[in-house]
Amino acid sequence: MSKRLLLCLFLGLAAGAAQAQNQSGSGDSEPLIDGDAKAGAEKAAVCASCHGADGNSQNPVWPSLAGQSAAYIAHQLKLFKSGERDNAIMAGQAAGLSEQDMRNLGVYFAQQTAKPGVADESLVEAGAKIYHGGKPDDDVPACAGCHGPSGLGNPTAMYPRLAGQHAPYVASQLKAYRDGERKNYRTGAIMTGVSEGLSDEDIEALASYVSGLGPRNGK
Repeated sequence: MSKRLLLCLFLGLAAGAAQAQNQSGSGDSEPLIDGDAKAGAEKAAVCASCHGADGNSQNPVWPSLAGQSAAYIAHQLKLFKSGERDNAIMAGQAAGLSEQDMRNLGVYFAQQTAKPGVADESLVEAGAKIYHGGKPDDDVPACAGCHGPSGLGNPTAMYPRLAGQHAPYVASQLKAYRDGERKNYRTGAIMTGVSEGLSDEDIEALASYVSGLGPRNGK
């Protein structure tokens, strides 16, 4: 077994332990974050054109934010502002945000209800196989190890929710990780290593599969 696969497996186990500890401590899967949803709603007005008024994006090239971890959203905004995550549009949007604004936005979007996606039935079997079992021969660990069997993510470790996310957006991000275009921060570097063994066909199947995942149909 390669060092990369061992690292990914370790991270998956650590993420699971952190999530279990968080849930047993407070009974809430979302870690405490000092944010004001009302203030976040006011700031979110400018986000609506791309991410939807309620955080459910109507354009599949832009991610839905509804139901995403508050800590994850706040952290990604911080990365956009610092330039560690390279995106010209989001850098401009985040430039004027304070860290409190980012937390407020995170809490607001986390409280919105995510709308379910629909997977392509012809890709479900292939996507499910990789998501839950990985590709051991190519050093690709199971996605469920970090993102959960139902794709709900791990707020404590700031691993994002994938369930219901637009397949085109997920596919574009997996390719960006694989091609080294999104690696300038801790989880970006992890995902670059994870995705190196994925083909375009694997990515298409995974993206479609997670779009249709949810608490009731994750296996």
